[in-house]
Amino acid sequence: MRRRTFVSAAALAAAPLRGILASPHPKESSSMPRCCPIVELRQYTLHRGRRDALIELFDRAFVEPQEAAGMRVIGQFRDLDDPDRFVWLRGFAAMEPRRQALEAFYGGPVWAAHRDEANATMLDSDNVLLLRPARAGGGFALPPRQDGAAAGVIVAAIHYVDAALVPPFVDFFEHVVQPRLAADGAAVLASFVTETAPNTFPRLPVRSGESVVAWFARFADARAQEAFAERRRRDGGWRDAAPASLLPAFMRKPEMLRLAPTRRSALR
Repeated sequence: MRRRTFVSAAALAAAPLRGILASPHPKESSSMPRCCPIVELRQYTLHRGRRDALIELFDRAFVEPQEAAGMRVIGQFRDLDDPDRFVWLRGFAAMEPRRQALEAFYGGPVWAAHRDEANATMLDSDNVLLLRPARAGGGFALPPRQDGAAAGVIVAAIHYVDAALVPPFVDFFEHVVQPRLAADGAAVLASFVTETAPNTFPRLPVRSGESVVAWFARFADARAQEAFAERRRRDGGWRDAAPASLLPAFMRKPEMLRLAPTRRSALR
């Protein structure tokens, strides 16, 4: 089932975004609040050769209308390893505001005007993870949106972990893995876990029955990311530093996404 919605160019008021930005992380400047308490990681499989058409439409018509409806468009990306995949993130203040925002957005005039054009680019849009920050007050620190070419690369890592192992895995990530990532040149932006609350907008399905820990990191460019990946290959991984109780969390290889921000992505 394919679902999506992108609303009108109604004036972007500040009021609908109140509450979407979480409290600042203690180590971050108070001028850079964290976004967002609820995050969707959306991966779309597209018809061959249609990604640029969708990105042009999205960047031109779908950013401000979604934010006017009460959500935050965090970032939109080209998958560097799959020319027919479009990945994007959007955030919400909580699950009930998510329902309200999506109802307004998917029922609005811009989606009605553009849905056929958008849907025509897509094979599947149901690969969606519903996430929350791994720690209260966490999330992405987003500067004001700046249009223009972005040379950076964002890496998203998705670890599939049994629900009971999520808290110790988050501790292990923060105390062991994250310092190693930083030493190898990765600027870790945020970490998340699965949001287990029921989907408040079932018209848009999300993946269920899975438990993940996901982290995002920024690199200056593709060369820096490739050098980081080579250092990680030589290091051989982190499982040797994990306690025996966490070894089941490494049974499944993590999903790694290498993402190039579009010209209007806030996260870059």
